[in-house]
Amino acid sequence: MAQHEKINYVEFPAKDLEAIKSFFSEAFGWSFTDYGPDYVAFSNEGLDGGFFRSEHVASSATGSALIVFYSQALAETQVKIEAAGGRISTPVFDFPGGNRFHFLDPNGNEFAVWSDIS
Repeated sequence: MAQHEKINYVEFPAKDLEAIKSFFSEAFGWSFTDYGPDYVAFSNEGLDGGFFRSEHVASSATGSALIVFYSQALAETQVKIEAAGGRISTPVFDFPGGNRFHFLDPNGNEFAVWSDIS
């Protein structure tokens, strides 16, 4: 249920919508709904959202917000991401509260995964 004045939806750019659907389906078990040739949506993944066709990428280096996933098994999540075609852009590092790494999806969008479990 949508909550008044709370973050409700997030949208990401994607050069190749089929590649993005394949990656997130394989790595995280997501499913998608197509809305025409230039947009796909996901839901029930912690936050609902979608991918729109674009040549741009989301990167914290260029000022984009960084979406961070949580994992109870950081190393296992990293293996799944790499097996699905993602690329680790920042190896696992410690930070106050846990460990995390950053990865790029097949379109080059940057995400991170963190865990408070060693």
